[in-house]
Amino acid sequence: MKSIGFKPTARIYKLFIVSAAISAICLTMWMASSLLSTDFASYKQPIANPKEPASLQVGHLEAARVSYDAPAPGERVNGAIVVLVRNSELDGLRKSMRMFEDRFNRRFKYPYVLLNDQNFTQEFMDGIKMITKNEVRYGVLDDTLWGYSPSVTPNQTEVMLERNKNRYLYGGSLSYRFMCRFQSGMFYRHPLVRDLDWYWRLEPDVEYYCDIDYDPFVYMRDRGIKYGFTIAPREGRRTVESLWYHTREWIKKNPHLLPPRSLVNWVMGTDGHYNMCHFWSNFEIVDLSLYRSEAYESYFRYLDNATGFFYERWGDAPVHSIAASLLLAKGEIHWFEDIGYKHPGMMHCPRDPEMHMKCVCDPAKSYTYRSACQTRFARVNNMAKERMLQLINLSEGEYRNFLEDAAAKAEQEDSDKQK
Repeated sequence: MKSIGFKPTARIYKLFIVSAAISAICLTMWMASSLLSTDFASYKQPIANPKEPASLQVGHLEAARVSYDAPAPGERVNGAIVVLVRNSELDGLRKSMRMFEDRFNRRFKYPYVLLNDQNFTQEFMDGIKMITKNEVRYGVLDDTLWGYSPSVTPNQTEVMLERNKNRYLYGGSLSYRFMCRFQSGMFYRHPLVRDLDWYWRLEPDVEYYCDIDYDPFVYMRDRGIKYGFTIAPREGRRTVESLWYHTREWIKKNPHLLPPRSLVNWVMGTDGHYNMCHFWSNFEIVDLSLYRSEAYESYFRYLDNATGFFYERWGDAPVHSIAASLLLAKGEIHWFEDIGYKHPGMMHCPRDPEMHMKCVCDPAKSYTYRSACQTRFARVNNMAKERMLQLINLSEGEYRNFLEDAAAKAEQEDSDKQK
């Protein structure tokens, strides 16, 4: 008779041996891990070299992470980021502010002043609130700031808009005329702006490509700079056909308001004519004492009493640029080459290797290094007031002929359209 209990007992014995071995291994591993976790911190730290100063030993290095929501150190000026915007431009402004915040204002925390010729909608204000934690002040423009020049009439303006609508961009736009006049000489009178010392202009649908790790306001103030720009193109000649004529007339009547030397030859050639160079004012950082000065106020009033803001299309960019060149020396105007920037149509990207390390853009696509006006800015120096007046007076007859020819050409164009 065969025994039936031996084989199962053997199997159980074998299983017991295997289980005991596994338990021993697990216990050993647990004990080893406990010892390692106790001393691991001391093992992961590098051993200091006693021959090195403490500041150079790896174990003493500070953490590199910086919170960009923390305010940057240093003082601030009495300034703000000023935006003229419509409710319909919410998406474009959110895009601009997102980049501006990331590149600069999350750390420097200047307030925003948003101005509109209509009341801001709740949707607009809620949309802006999601973009920035910084203060935002909202203002509406009244008829004293957003309207016609005293020298024009609505009816004649309509006639001129119809004449110019196909001659150049915004040739038939009335709101664009209101904007140019407002930006030329009215914006700094608004209650939210008139107590500021400095302003930085921001617009919808612009892009900032480079980290700005210093305060341009403070940089300018400490160096006596009053006007800062990034891009300097040429203006369309048809839009400002009589602007230089009226500028010359103002100069001849007000030489006492001009400084002994200025950068006027950046905008004026040796023939005494305007060369169409201007600072693209959709980006400008300005000491507002420039626009509030007796000279600028006088110049703007003179232009506003002419008809060019509405019967032509004088832009704030040539007005600001001519005034800055007339009233400031070269050392008071600064090109922010290190600030990469794009407004629809043109962009600037620094090609200096050290500057470009902070940017995400292609210098090969930068307009500024191909701009004749940018090159001229680097090349020219200040001109004495006496020399400027001499050039203007010598070319008086020639310039009058130019204006007469331009007027005759415009009349001929109107006549051709009616045929």
